[in-house]
Amino acid sequence: MATENIIVKTTTEGVDFKNVEYILKQSGLSEAPAEVHEKAFTNSAVKVFLYDGEELIGVARALSDMVSQGAIYNVALLDKYQGQGLGRLMIEKLIEQMPGQNVILYTHPQTVWMYEKFGFRRAKSAMEYFPIEDSHREWMENEGFFLPEGYRFVDEYKREDMKGPKWK
Repeated sequence: MATENIIVKTTTEGVDFKNVEYILKQSGLSEAPAEVHEKAFTNSAVKVFLYDGEELIGVARALSDMVSQGAIYNVALLDKYQGQGLGRLMIEKLIEQMPGQNVILYTHPQTVWMYEKFGFRRAKSAMEYFPIEDSHREWMENEGFFLPEGYRFVDEYKREDMKGPKWK
Protein backbone atom coordinates (compact mmCIF):
# COMPACT_ATOMS: atom_id res chain seq x y z
CA MET A 1 0.00 0.00 0.00
CA ALA A 2 1.43 3.38 -0.98
CA THR A 3 1.96 5.91 1.77
CA GLU A 4 2.68 9.01 -0.33
CA ASN A 5 -0.75 10.50 0.50
CA ILE A 6 -0.21 10.34 4.29
CA ILE A 7 -1.11 13.56 6.12
CA VAL A 8 -0.40 14.21 9.81
CA LYS A 9 -2.68 16.56 11.75
CA THR A 10 -2.10 17.59 15.36
CA THR A 11 -5.37 19.36 16.18
CA THR A 12 -8.94 18.16 16.56
CA GLU A 13 -10.16 20.68 14.01
CA GLY A 14 -12.32 18.93 11.41
CA VAL A 15 -11.92 15.45 12.96
CA ASP A 16 -14.93 13.16 12.56
CA PHE A 17 -14.98 11.41 15.94
CA LYS A 18 -17.25 8.66 14.62
CA ASN A 19 -14.18 7.57 12.65
CA VAL A 20 -12.03 7.83 15.79
CA GLU A 21 -14.59 5.63 17.56
CA TYR A 22 -14.37 3.08 14.74
CA ILE A 23 -10.55 2.98 14.70
CA LEU A 24 -10.29 2.56 18.48
CA LYS A 25 -13.02 -0.09 18.47
CA GLN A 26 -11.47 -2.12 15.63
CA SER A 27 -8.12 -1.93 17.44
CA GLY A 28 -9.70 -3.33 20.62
CA LEU A 29 -8.80 -0.21 22.62
CA SER A 30 -12.22 1.17 23.45
CA GLU A 31 -15.94 0.58 23.17
CA ALA A 32 -16.73 4.18 24.13
CA PRO A 33 -18.89 6.37 21.87
CA ALA A 34 -17.55 9.17 19.67
CA GLU A 35 -18.51 11.87 22.19
CA VAL A 36 -16.22 10.36 24.82
CA HIS A 37 -13.29 10.24 22.40
CA GLU A 38 -13.92 13.81 21.31
CA LYS A 39 -13.71 14.95 24.92
CA ALA A 40 -10.59 12.83 25.61
CA PHE A 41 -8.69 14.00 22.52
CA THR A 42 -9.78 17.62 22.96
CA ASN A 43 -8.58 17.59 26.58
CA SER A 44 -5.27 15.93 25.70
CA ALA A 45 -2.29 18.26 25.32
CA VAL A 46 -0.89 16.34 22.37
CA LYS A 47 -2.64 14.44 19.59
CA VAL A 48 -1.97 12.94 16.20
CA PHE A 49 -4.48 12.10 13.49
CA LEU A 50 -3.14 10.27 10.47
CA TYR A 51 -4.93 10.51 7.14
CA ASP A 52 -4.50 8.75 3.82
CA GLY A 53 -5.80 11.57 1.66
CA GLU A 54 -9.22 12.31 3.18
CA GLU A 55 -9.54 9.01 5.12
CA LEU A 56 -8.71 8.98 8.83
CA ILE A 57 -6.52 5.89 9.32
CA GLY A 58 -4.79 6.37 12.69
CA VAL A 59 -5.07 8.20 15.99
CA ALA A 60 -2.91 8.74 19.06
CA ARG A 61 -2.88 11.12 22.01
CA ALA A 62 -0.86 12.05 25.06
CA LEU A 63 -1.46 13.80 28.33
CA SER A 64 1.31 16.20 29.26
CA ASP A 65 2.24 19.04 31.57
CA MET A 66 4.24 20.39 28.59
CA VAL A 67 7.28 20.76 30.85
CA SER A 68 8.65 17.44 32.04
CA GLN A 69 6.09 14.59 32.01
CA GLY A 70 3.90 12.99 29.35
CA ALA A 71 1.83 9.81 28.99
CA ILE A 72 0.81 8.25 25.67
CA TYR A 73 -2.62 6.66 25.16
CA ASN A 74 -4.92 5.41 22.40
CA VAL A 75 -2.40 4.63 19.67
CA ALA A 76 -4.46 2.92 16.98
CA LEU A 77 -4.10 2.34 13.25
CA LEU A 78 -6.47 0.67 10.81
CA ASP A 79 -5.38 -2.93 10.21
CA LYS A 80 -4.67 -2.50 6.50
CA TYR A 81 -2.10 0.24 7.27
CA GLN A 82 -0.14 -1.69 9.87
CA GLY A 83 3.41 -2.86 9.18
CA GLN A 84 4.31 0.22 7.09
CA GLY A 85 5.98 2.37 9.73
CA LEU A 86 2.88 4.49 10.29
CA GLY A 87 2.56 3.52 13.96
CA ARG A 88 6.17 4.62 14.41
CA LEU A 89 5.33 7.89 12.64
CA MET A 90 2.48 8.57 15.09
CA ILE A 91 4.70 7.88 18.12
CA GLU A 92 7.46 10.11 16.70
CA LYS A 93 4.96 12.93 16.09
CA LEU A 94 3.64 12.64 19.66
CA ILE A 95 7.15 12.74 21.15
CA GLU A 96 8.16 15.67 18.92
CA GLN A 97 5.35 17.66 20.56
CA MET A 98 6.76 16.87 24.03
CA PRO A 99 10.46 17.74 23.64
CA GLY A 100 12.70 16.81 26.54
CA GLN A 101 9.87 15.22 28.53
CA ASN A 102 9.87 11.86 30.27
CA VAL A 103 7.18 9.84 28.51
CA ILE A 104 5.33 6.82 29.80
CA LEU A 105 3.16 4.62 27.62
CA TYR A 106 0.35 2.22 28.38
CA THR A 107 0.02 -0.64 25.92
CA HIS A 108 -1.35 -4.13 25.57
CA PRO A 109 1.10 -6.79 26.78
CA GLN A 110 1.17 -8.23 23.25
CA THR A 111 2.61 -5.00 21.82
CA VAL A 112 5.40 -4.38 24.36
CA TRP A 113 7.97 -5.68 21.84
CA MET A 114 6.91 -3.06 19.30
CA TYR A 115 7.43 -0.12 21.66
CA GLU A 116 10.79 -1.51 22.75
CA LYS A 117 11.87 -1.01 19.12
CA PHE A 118 10.99 2.71 19.52
CA GLY A 119 13.29 3.00 22.54
CA PHE A 120 10.72 2.53 25.32
CA ARG A 121 11.80 0.36 28.25
CA ARG A 122 9.68 -1.58 30.69
CA ALA A 123 9.48 0.02 34.13
CA LYS A 124 9.86 -1.81 37.40
CA SER A 125 8.20 0.83 39.52
CA ALA A 126 5.04 1.77 37.62
CA MET A 127 1.83 1.42 39.57
CA GLU A 128 -1.69 1.46 38.19
CA TYR A 129 -5.05 2.17 39.71
CA PHE A 130 -8.20 1.46 37.69
CA PRO A 131 -11.63 2.14 39.22
CA ILE A 132 -13.24 -0.61 37.15
CA GLU A 133 -15.63 -3.49 37.67
CA ASP A 134 -14.20 -6.75 38.98
CA SER A 135 -15.00 -8.54 35.70
CA HIS A 136 -12.93 -6.04 33.70
CA ARG A 137 -10.11 -6.18 36.26
CA GLU A 138 -10.12 -9.99 35.94
CA TRP A 139 -9.92 -9.68 32.14
CA MET A 140 -6.98 -7.26 32.49
CA GLU A 141 -5.23 -9.67 34.87
CA ASN A 142 -5.80 -12.60 32.52
CA GLU A 143 -4.51 -10.59 29.54
CA GLY A 144 -1.31 -9.77 31.44
CA PHE A 145 -1.83 -6.05 32.07
CA PHE A 146 -1.06 -6.47 35.79
CA LEU A 147 1.60 -8.37 37.64
CA PRO A 148 0.13 -10.58 40.38
CA GLU A 149 -0.85 -8.68 43.52
CA GLY A 150 2.12 -8.33 45.87
CA TYR A 151 4.54 -9.39 43.10
CA ARG A 152 8.24 -8.68 43.65
CA PHE A 153 11.03 -9.05 41.11
CA VAL A 154 13.70 -11.61 42.03
CA ASP A 155 16.27 -8.97 42.96
CA GLU A 156 13.78 -7.37 45.38
CA TYR A 157 13.17 -10.35 47.68
CA LYS A 158 16.18 -9.73 49.94
CA ARG A 159 15.92 -5.93 49.95
CA GLU A 160 14.70 -4.51 53.26
CA ASP A 161 13.17 -1.46 51.54
CA MET A 162 10.80 -3.74 49.61
CA LYS A 163 9.17 -5.01 52.83
CA GLY A 164 7.49 -1.72 53.69
CA PRO A 165 8.35 1.15 56.01
CA LYS A 166 10.33 0.29 59.14
CA TRP A 167 7.71 2.05 61.29
CA LYS A 168 5.04 -0.51 60.41
